[in-house]
Amino acid sequence: MREAKRRLDERRAEEARPIPRSRAERLRESKRRLEEEHQVECQANADYEAYRARGVMRDGRRFGAPPKPFEPPATPAGKINVTDPDSRNVKTPRGYMQGYNAQAAVNERQIVVAAEVNADSSDFGHLEPMLDAARTELAAAGITDQPGVVVADAGYWHQAQMESIVSQGIPVLIPPDAGKRRGTRPGWDGGPYAFMRRVLATELGNALYRKRQATVEPMFANTKFNRRIDRFQRRGRSACRSEWRLITATHNLLKLHRHHTALAAV
Repeated sequence: MREAKRRLDERRAEEARPIPRSRAERLRESKRRLEEEHQVECQANADYEAYRARGVMRDGRRFGAPPKPFEPPATPAGKINVTDPDSRNVKTPRGYMQGYNAQAAVNERQIVVAAEVNADSSDFGHLEPMLDAARTELAAAGITDQPGVVVADAGYWHQAQMESIVSQGIPVLIPPDAGKRRGTRPGWDGGPYAFMRRVLATELGNALYRKRQATVEPMFANTKFNRRIDRFQRRGRSACRSEWRLITATHNLLKLHRHHTALAAV
């Protein structure tokens, strides 16, 4: 079910339809999306039941006790925002808000290399997509060098994606435990979790990870507090993505302006 919803969300992101201005059209679009989500839910459930009915997993093992049967609702049971159907009720430090999750990849000089927008509350699953976006932007600028190391906070921990990146020769530094947590997360001990903790405890690993506090965090702080840009002015994923890229582009221009001004003053 989760995989089917993820594919639907990716397809909608690729389509990036503009949000209609007319309320009547937005209501019709919202109804269409709810019906589409209901259809995807029913189809995913039917596929899973057929998979279980075969009695054998993909690796050849047999299933244990059958799960409790799930009966999808007869009509769509979800909710949707009729002002901006692309947006979601995402969790923020200030509580839940209707909006988007703005992502950014920066270099060690606080220059934004890639900027994307999604409708997920968590950052889980967006590590590799953001790295791919950054490498695409670098290649478009004629830069062929690979990133020396990828550093992200605990929310980006995704073992499969981390292993994929490391297999490409790019080290990854992500703490398995959030800063506010006391002790290790239940079940997150041994194996790659213990290895990452040992790496971050070394002098080099700690020094590299601490750079994150002076690179991506100041960019977001400057945008939200100094520049007072803490909400999107447009509606729709495509429009908000363009707006976020404009915001990050002006951030880069201001950084370059201050850099050249400082050089001229010397």
